[in-house]
Amino acid sequence: MKIALDAMGGDIAPKNPIGGLKLALKALPQVEKFYITGPREILEAELDLQEITERNRIEIVHAPQIVEMSDSGIDAVRKKKHSSITIAVDLVKQGECQAVISAGHTGASVTAGTLMLGRLSGVDFPGIASPMPNEHGICYLLDAGANPDASPQHLVQYAIMGSVYAQYVHGKPTPIVGLMNVGEEDTKGNSLSKETFALLKHAPINFRGNVEGHDIFETELDVIVCDGFTGNVILKSCEATAKAMFKWLKHEIEASFVRKMGAFLAKDAFRTIKKKGSYESYGGSPLLGVRGVVIIGHGSSSAVAIMNALRVGVEAVDHEVNPHIQNAITSHAFSHV
Repeated sequence: MKIALDAMGGDIAPKNPIGGLKLALKALPQVEKFYITGPREILEAELDLQEITERNRIEIVHAPQIVEMSDSGIDAVRKKKHSSITIAVDLVKQGECQAVISAGHTGASVTAGTLMLGRLSGVDFPGIASPMPNEHGICYLLDAGANPDASPQHLVQYAIMGSVYAQYVHGKPTPIVGLMNVGEEDTKGNSLSKETFALLKHAPINFRGNVEGHDIFETELDVIVCDGFTGNVILKSCEATAKAMFKWLKHEIEASFVRKMGAFLAKDAFRTIKKKGSYESYGGSPLLGVRGVVIIGHGSSSAVAIMNALRVGVEAVDHEVNPHIQNAITSHAFSHV
């Protein structure tokens, strides 16, 4: 297996992507070679700085252009054809690599994956499946930002793709799917949610019905479907809330010696909760619906998060996610002809 890594993607690049690569060289022995993209001189210097000696499993692919956060997704692909993300995606397109991982510009990753790799047959628009911590395991929020103007048909496709991903990657025989809404009743919601609900009842999935915000963390769910606008707001709100809660907790603990002693005794519990809610553990979010494996990491991804994003890419390839998604989408489309 060969994996492409956008070494210039992320807030702290190339340090963290290369750091993640260093960890992955040990953690992912099944990867024959890692292709890293970016300016050759910069990447060679970083490899030396981090004392990475296993160079026989690393191939630097020179990509002189850098995608800025101010660039639009379409400009990043069409005007910067030699950027680290476009070169990395092109490696998958040409069959040199089986997956690409980037913690850089999300819009550029989505656009490059969609335009350069193309969509699976029957998929109208790809979606980002973002893992969320849940009392019962991992719940995927889909779409988390790729398609803000989704139609009911798009959401049905997300439900099918997310269900397939949960089934084959996480071993869930009948993944539970919910539709994000403002209430559990069938009659609740706007026109998008009402039309989607009616379609999901007849889709080849284990559809639970409408779910609300609290269900993301409390209810046994494997996939929650929504449009990209709603999903991205939910995702960023949850991330900000988690950061704020830990900041407030730390402030209150440091307010007295007694609280500090109590926190010391409970430090293992705090570590466990922090790990469960940290994006580092989950690595990255797959862009489902494109002809290739594209994993999108958080912009502030640490080396550990990059390593886990690489692991997610390997898992998607190992479990042949795309062929399974293609079969499910094709079967559903055929049944509605």
